[in-house]
Amino acid sequence: MTRFNARVAVAGVGLRQYKRAQAPLPERGVLVRAIVDACEDAGFDPAEVDGFVAYGDDKNEPVRLMSDLGTKELCWSSQVWGGGGGGIAGAFGHAAAAISSGQASAVIVFRTLVQSNSGRLSGAVMAHHLNDHLLGAGLISPAQPCALRAQRLFEHHQVPRSVTEELVRASYYHGARNPNAVSYGKELDLDAYRTARWIAEPFRLFDCSRENDGAGALLLVSAERARDLRKKPVHLVGVAQGAGKGWGDLLENDDDYASAGFASVARRLWAQTGLTPDDIDCAQLYENFSAQGIASLIDHGFCNYENVAEFVRFENLIAPGGTLPVNTAGGNFAEGFIHGIGMAVEAVRQLRGESANPVPGARTCLLAGGPGAPTVSSAIFSNEVIN
Repeated sequence: MTRFNARVAVAGVGLRQYKRAQAPLPERGVLVRAIVDACEDAGFDPAEVDGFVAYGDDKNEPVRLMSDLGTKELCWSSQVWGGGGGGIAGAFGHAAAAISSGQASAVIVFRTLVQSNSGRLSGAVMAHHLNDHLLGAGLISPAQPCALRAQRLFEHHQVPRSVTEELVRASYYHGARNPNAVSYGKELDLDAYRTARWIAEPFRLFDCSRENDGAGALLLVSAERARDLRKKPVHLVGVAQGAGKGWGDLLENDDDYASAGFASVARRLWAQTGLTPDDIDCAQLYENFSAQGIASLIDHGFCNYENVAEFVRFENLIAPGGTLPVNTAGGNFAEGFIHGIGMAVEAVRQLRGESANPVPGARTCLLAGGPGAPTVSSAIFSNEVIN
């Protein structure tokens, strides 16, 4: 297995975020702005970008971005198949493979979402993941299959439901302190959380990721080239993606029904990097729904079904002093939701010391893609080369 850590680094990030239906430009225009922001962050000419990677069925083909960016030559163009937000970390694997193999020299990983152009994300997920068998059983929204898996987590494995409140509360704690978050200045009202309308039991409104418009872009180059650019490089240490046996799209009959799908992916990631959960200083966990965020922590080995309530406590999950601060910009719950790309941007900002909620001395950050998706992916970033 390949450790990318000494080869590839993130050199620049850009994030444009707006309330749903309030983006000032069409989808491609918002994306181009985010890409230019990422290049300016790095002190890099956008015309020199020669590769692009997306995920989650993004509609913006790189060849259509070329005229706006002044692209000199397009050398790499790919997208992670399926998986929705589960593919976010896998996109960095594509970019790193292109750079390491010499297929491209400067690759943008991006995701954009302006729903007046591309349609509601929930509708796209339904079309992609829910077959006639599931629709015939009344499963017509992404929340419902995830709710069934959450019930398995709570009822079969006896995980206390209180842990989801701890995770949501931590995300809102960070979002309330992040000036760029949609929840800035707004602590989570626990009474409102506990009495909010049902979406799909056991999920109430605040257990679900919000939707809004925007775009995010991250510029990857070789680690050697990154050293000469404007910002301190953040290295991609390793990445793994895929699905284990007994896990797959449209089945709903998985070997471990309460899992978030990361068990085999996490095992390969730890083996690839030589790291363990104890080596991770903070994590950006894609939360489509609260219980899936908990399952993601379990799958990655930070805790297990028996001790999850001891580990997933509010004070353990928040910066600066938590054991594992999570979603330090607010995550999909509280920062905003552009199919999770903001969480990758926050991983880089956190390791640069630019986060609104800094974790003192953090040198590693885990990025975990959309839990419960048919295929998932995880990546580890570091602000130093790990031997």
